[in-house]
Order: sequence, then C-alpha cells, then structure tokens
Amino acid sequence: MKAVLLKAFGGSDQLYLGEIPRPELSSQQVLIKVKAAALNRADILQRKGLYPPPPGASDILGMEVAGEVIEAGSDAQEKVGKQVMALLSGGGYAQYVAVHQNLTLPIPHNISMQEAAGIMEAFITGWQALHWLLKIKPEQRMLIHAGASGVGSASIQLAKLSELVIVTTASSSKIAFCQQLGADVCIDYRKEDFDQVINRHYPDGVTAVIDFIGASYFQKNLNAMARDGRMVMLGLLGGSNLSGANLAPVLFKRLTIVGSTLRSRSLDYRMALIDDFSRHCHHHFMTGKLKPIIDRVFPWEQVAQAHDYLESNQSRGKVILSVA
Repeated sequence: MKAVLLKAFGGSDQLYLGEIPRPELSSQQVLIKVKAAALNRADILQRKGLYPPPPGASDILGMEVAGEVIEAGSDAQEKVGKQVMALLSGGGYAQYVAVHQNLTLPIPHNISMQEAAGIMEAFITGWQALHWLLKIKPEQRMLIHAGASGVGSASIQLAKLSELVIVTTASSSKIAFCQQLGADVCIDYRKEDFDQVINRHYPDGVTAVIDFIGASYFQKNLNAMARDGRMVMLGLLGGSNLSGANLAPVLFKRLTIVGSTLRSRSLDYRMALIDDFSRHCHHHFMTGKLKPIIDRVFPWEQVAQAHDYLESNQSRGKVILSVA
C-alpha cells in the first residue's frame, strides 16, 4: 500500500509517498480503507523527531482518519462496508490502517468523509479536557487558548453545549470566527494581555483553562484563574522551560494543574473515553449543534504543502488530506 513516509527527521521536504506492506489485523481490529486523514500539531512534532509514537504504534504520521471498513478480525463485530471515523496512535497517512474496533465511531449521515476525518482527535481531546480532567459545570467560566485551532474550535463548541461562559484567545483575523463558534469574550493575544482583560471582565477569574502554549502563558494563566480553578495543559507551543514565575497563586488560590496527552493513554482508557463521547455527543453532529470545522483539504500528494500551511498558523479548524 502507499503511505506518507519520512526520509529523515526534519522539515516538510522530508515527507514522501512510498510503498509499505498493508497492516495485519489482530482479532479485535478492523482494517479501514482510508479516504481522508487529518493533520495535527503532533504530526509536525513527530516529523521533526520531537514526539515519537507510543510503543507498539505505527511510526507513520496520522492520528485520525475516516474511511470504510473492508475487513474485520476474527473477534471483531464491526460490519464490512461500514463508514467509520477512527482515533489512532499513528498510521493515518496511509491507504489502509488497522485499529481496534472500539476506537471507531460511525460517520454521521450528514457529515462528509473529509469532515469526519477532523472529528475524533479534536473533539475527543476537547471532551476529555472539559469533562474528564477539568470536571466543568454549567455556567462556569472557561478560558480556551488557540480558539481557532482544531482542538480549540471543537472545545468552544463543546463548552457552548455545556452552557459555559467562554473566553478565548486568538489573533485578530480569527476573532470573528471564534465568536461565531460561541465564544463570549475573544482576546487578541498579540495586542492585549489576556489575564488583564479577564480580570476586567471577571474579577474573580476563570474556573477552568485549556492551554496549548505552556511556559510563555503559564504566569498569565495563574493570574487569570479563580480560586479552586483547574488547568489542563495539552501542548507546549510557547516553550517548556519556565523561569521567573510566581507560583504563589497555585497555593493561595488552591489551583490544580494537569498535563495530558491522549495518544499515549491505554487502550481501555481511550475506548471508555470514546464510548462516553459517543453517548453524549454523537447525535449532536446529526442535529448540527456540533460541526467539524474544516479549513482546507489537500490531496495527499501535497502533504508537504499541507504541513507548511498548518505550521504557518493561518488555518481555522482542521487541515485534511484527501487519500487517493
């Protein structure tokens, strides 16, 4: 089968279409003929040699796909011919991928293959952050950084569904986009200090924070958080080395700070999370309350251009590869 492979760790010019064997199935896996795969920031880090796949996972890039089941393992109950979207630990940039049947969900009837490819990683990461880690409740105040990103745009929708007051950060060109998704307060992080804006709007601070930035936002996040607030850190785009921070708010505000990556979670954890997400959210894609936001679709022969586009920070929502 064809797959996007790496000549060596480095820039997007190291990506190329090559030939590798089709994956073999274990008893509870299904083989999916991939029609579309989504890009994630983790793919860029892995391409650069900074984020290796978990032990046992494919070293091919790609953590979410949509396609058709063409074969099922001996103990798998999934029907051949079913259109599904899947959460992966790797292997998505390929014509075929093998995945445990319980890491798939049926594609909603009103969602295209390309849209479906952008659901699993973004929305399930957001669901995990909001409900499993932050334990949000209706009417709480929620700060979501990078509101126009794939996970950010999904998290805003999920937060709106959960009746939260939503604050988000974005560049000026993406403010209106975040407002349309449901954000109540949008802050241009290039022009204003978000902690000061939040303290003006909400003197008591925000109850919960989803952060992808890390070191450069850490102090401001502490400043913006309410007493007994919780923060989940999902990325380190602003660096991992912290210096000169005042950690006193962690104590006197009784703050909880959690780090998380979904990719390395156990199979049982990911299956339980997908089941929980499915029971609470799958039907909302059919009613239109939840919608995958697709910025641009590239043919997978243009995977290098797709990576460059994602790295340029121009995208709003997900960038998708159409797999021939």
